Amino acid sequence: MVDLNTLKQLREQTDASVGVCKMALEKANGDLPRAVQFLREEGNKIAEKKAARPTGIGIVEAYVHTTQRVGALLEIRSETDFVARNPEFKKLAHDIAMHITAAAPETVPMLMEQPFIKDESKTVGDLLTESISRFGENIQVTRFSRFEI
Repeated sequence: MVDLNTLKQLREQTDASVGVCKMALEKANGDLPRAVQFLREEGNKIAEKKAARPTGIGIVEAYVHTTQRVGALLEIRSETDFVARNPEFKKLAHDIAMHITAAAPETVPMLMEQPFIKDESKTVGDLLTESISRFGENIQVTRFSRFEI
């Protein structure tokens, strides 16, 4: 039997579905950190399987800092228009564009290795992997530009 408070806490931490959170907690015998680790490992497996799939649809997201002196344009792609139009996908794009503005990576691989500014316990690559797992589609940051005055 899974404790409902622990289930709720895991769901809030990971954004995984209730069923997936319940399964992870059952496999981890109710241990929250082990359940989080299990979900991360499962997400990585899903992302690896989807990595070769083409990403033909996407959006361009712009972020300009409140000082109006620095900003970024980001191209991020998914497999389908259904995901590209999803508000959570747009939020992901916005968060990554904000990260680019703040952290000034020079290349996409460098971006993927940086600690994410909103949660330094994970990298931008980890954030992308979690999103691939959540959406069930391959997602790729294809390019970006950062502008600063």
